[in-house]
Amino acid sequence: MSPDGVDTIAFVAPLKAADRELFLTFALAAAELLVEVTPEGRIGFAAGAFQSRLGQPPEAWIGQPVRQLVALADRATFDAHFSLLLARDRMAPTGFRLNDATGTPVSIGGLRRSRQDCHSFCISIAPTPQWAARPALADAAEFRHSLETDGAAGQLGLIEITAARPEAAAVIDEHLTGALPPSSRAGALGPGRYGVIGQGVDPGAVGRQLEGLLQEAGHAASVNATSLPLEAPGLTPMQATRALRYALSAFNRGGVAAVVEAGFDKGLNGFVAHAYTRAAGLRQAIADSRFRLAFQPIASLSTGQTHHYEALMRPEPGGEAPQDPQQFVLLAEALGLSAELDWAVLRSVCAAARLARNTRIAANISGLSLQSPSFRGALLALLDTEPLLVDRLMLEITESAEIENETEAGRSVAALRTRGLPLCIDDFGAGAATFRYLRLLRVDYVKIDGAYVRHARRSEKDRAIIASMVDLAHGLGTQVVAEHIETEEEAGLMRTLGVELGQGWLYGRPGPLPGRG
Repeated sequence: MSPDGVDTIAFVAPLKAADRELFLTFALAAAELLVEVTPEGRIGFAAGAFQSRLGQPPEAWIGQPVRQLVALADRATFDAHFSLLLARDRMAPTGFRLNDATGTPVSIGGLRRSRQDCHSFCISIAPTPQWAARPALADAAEFRHSLETDGAAGQLGLIEITAARPEAAAVIDEHLTGALPPSSRAGALGPGRYGVIGQGVDPGAVGRQLEGLLQEAGHAASVNATSLPLEAPGLTPMQATRALRYALSAFNRGGVAAVVEAGFDKGLNGFVAHAYTRAAGLRQAIADSRFRLAFQPIASLSTGQTHHYEALMRPEPGGEAPQDPQQFVLLAEALGLSAELDWAVLRSVCAAARLARNTRIAANISGLSLQSPSFRGALLALLDTEPLLVDRLMLEITESAEIENETEAGRSVAALRTRGLPLCIDDFGAGAATFRYLRLLRVDYVKIDGAYVRHARRSEKDRAIIASMVDLAHGLGTQVVAEHIETEEEAGLMRTLGVELGQGWLYGRPGPLPGRG
C-alpha cells in the first residue's frame, strides 16, 4: 500500500464479496471516501463515510457526476485534473475542498482501472487538516466556466461597486471568499464588478453586507446588486449559455444598468426576445463586413521571433451592432449568426493573406462552423481555388465545447488536414471537453487558456496542470501556445514547462499586419 492510499485501489480484478470487503477495509484506512468513476465522470461505485461527510449514503451517489463531490469553487480545477487522469491514467494526490457544509480540505488521487470489458477510474478522497488554503476569487474566465457547468439551477448574482478606492479590494476579497458557503462561487469579472452563484445565496444580502463592511472600513463606496434567474424555459442549453455570456459581458461593460438595458431584467428569455429586435441590423453589419482586423503576433519563446499572427475582429463605429468586439461576437452567437460572422472574418483574413509575404495568419472559427457541412464545403472550395492560401492561413477553433456533432467536426478536420492547413484549439484546458477534442480533432497546435498562465507564477497546482497539458500535447505531436504572456518572467516560466510559443503584450499588441505588398 502506498502512503497516500492511492495505489491500493488501482487495478483490482473482479473480487469475491469477502475479498472486496477486506480490500475496502484496507483502502478506507487511508481514505474516507472511495469511488469508481466512468470515463464520462459518473460514479459507478461508492464506499466510505458519505453519510457523515455529505449527508447521504454511498448508494445515493451512484450515477452522479464525481465533480459534485468537490466544492463549487474548486470544480474547474478538478475538471482539469480529471481530464488529465483520462489521458495519463494517474492523478497525483491533489488538494481540494469537499462539497460539505464547511468545505473540508481533502486530498484526491486516482488511477485507471483496466478490465477486459471496460475502463474505469478509482478515486480516493482523504481529509488533510494541514491543508486549509482559502479559496481565491475566480477570474472572469473561471467564473464563466463555473456558471456554465454548475449554474443551471439557482440564480446569478451581479454586484456592482462604485467609487471604491484600490485598498477596498482586500475587504471585498475577504468577504466574498470567506463569508460565502462552499456551495457557492464568487468571481471578479472586472473593475468593481463581481459575480456570485450557488444555492441559497441572496445577492442583495451579500451586497448590503459588503456595503456595510466597506463603510465600516472607511470606504465611501456604493453597492448595487441584482439577481438573474438561471432557469430558461423554452431555450436550449446552448441558447441559455450564450445568453449568459452576453449578460456577463454587458455587466462588465456597463454594470447593472447595462444588464437591464439588454433585457435581462425579464430573465434569459427576455434577453433573447430583446436581442432578436437587433438581428437584422447585426446581420447587415456582418454582410457588409463593418469591421476591421487587428493582428497580434505569436512568437517563439526560445528566440522571440514571430511565428504567425492571430487576426482579431474590431467592429467599425456606426449602425446598431455593438462596438465592443466581445459584445459583437457574443450577440452574433446568441442570435445564431456564428457561421455568418466566421465566414465574413475569414474572407477578410484571406484578403490580408493575399497581400502579406512570408506570413501566416490564424483566423478564428467557432466549433459550430467546424461541424457545419455547408461551411466546410465553402471553405474547401476556397482552398481548392486558391491553394496558395494553405501556406498563409491557420484556423483557430474557438468554443470547442460547443461541438455536438463530432462526426461532422472530424470530417472537417480530416479534409483540412488533407490539404495541409494547420489547425489550433483555442482555450485548451478551459473545459473538460477540450482534452477529448485534442484526440478527436488531431490538430497541430493548442493554445493554453490564459487563466492557467496568469496563475502559474504563484500556483504550483496550475504549473503542474500546464506541465501535464504540455506533456499530453507533445505525446500527440502537437505544439503548445501560451497566451497572456506579458513579462519575461512569464515567458521564462512557460519555457521551463515545455511551451514552444507565446502570445501577449510582451511580443506585441494587436495592430496592423507587417509585410504587406
